[in-house]
Amino acid sequence: MSNDSTAVPSTTRELRSTVTDDGAVTLAVSEAEVAAPGPDEVVVRIQAAPINPSDLGMLFAGADMSTATASGTAELPAVTATIPSGTAGLGGRVGIPMPTGNEGGGTVVAAGESEAAQALLGKVVGFISGSSYAEYRTLNVASCLPMHDGTDPEDAAACFVNPLTALGMVETMRAEGHTGLVHTVGASNLGQMLNRICLADDVPLVNIVRKAAHVELLTGQGAKHVVDSSADSFNDDLVDALRATGATIAFDAIGGGELAGTILAAMEKVASEGDEFSRYGSDTHKQVYIYGGLDRSPTTLNRNFGMSWSIGGWLLTPFLMKAGQAKSDELRTRVADEITTTFASQYGMRLTLDDAVDPEQAKRYAKMATGDKALITP
Repeated sequence: MSNDSTAVPSTTRELRSTVTDDGAVTLAVSEAEVAAPGPDEVVVRIQAAPINPSDLGMLFAGADMSTATASGTAELPAVTATIPSGTAGLGGRVGIPMPTGNEGGGTVVAAGESEAAQALLGKVVGFISGSSYAEYRTLNVASCLPMHDGTDPEDAAACFVNPLTALGMVETMRAEGHTGLVHTVGASNLGQMLNRICLADDVPLVNIVRKAAHVELLTGQGAKHVVDSSADSFNDDLVDALRATGATIAFDAIGGGELAGTILAAMEKVASEGDEFSRYGSDTHKQVYIYGGLDRSPTTLNRNFGMSWSIGGWLLTPFLMKAGQAKSDELRTRVADEITTTFASQYGMRLTLDDAVDPEQAKRYAKMATGDKALITP
């Protein structure tokens, strides 16, 4: 093992989430050992790690954050909240302190003996781990994405989940034979990345947002088609945007409610224009992928969009496995090359590990409000 001048401690502070059999969840600062790196491993001093919507399930297990209260000790503080559904569906994690945090960025301070590990020593890397809310982590080199010299670790912190998801959406669109796409929560960090990708790659994109201010935000960034789901004219605006773009595939982060069905109905309206009536609808295949659950209510489909349609789930990891190593490497390279431009992220708050278990801070970042994304800086 080789080190740089930074001493690697024997222990690290980290965040662990534990569901208890009384239907509560506790997110706590705890201590753990820092494992010495194996031949193909490195130790990363973590300097930043974002809280993405996909992190909330592991952090709080669907808890009602209005019930959040302080717990733990002064040295190892914690926050506890009640899970309305109890432990239903959570049996596999009851009583087990689970690591948290899907991705992060930092500096490699120790490396194993392999050539690949040694090449990362002293480098700023982004990484994916499932345990990024910590001060130090020992990681396989395959989990790390080396950044160009001079990259700020905060920029590297969000180089996996949102960038590769946005790129994956465009790749999925192409692979399945569509020529334009729809994205909900268009004003989110991911949505803004997707807008920049689509502008650069000349991909027709319909952005769905929830506020008039978000329309202004995206149009100010060059978006050509932005529709506000809170507007009285939403359905007509959506149809107009779909007619202009020819989009027949959508990626929905909302999940619950009627939005997915509304998108399918609008696609069918455009697809069937000028056709003779058919009880089965148009022959144009319409696809909605749900990739998030900002609305946890049931997904409601009013069957007014013919029979040529599909709705399903979409996740990044299965996409990358299907795409193969060469395509994954190509996408990762693009992310590293454009990490401060196309794939730049903005944050509304920066939190220490102790801040992250403060009940008021937890209530705030759990809302996942647009423009208020949290970054943990251990």
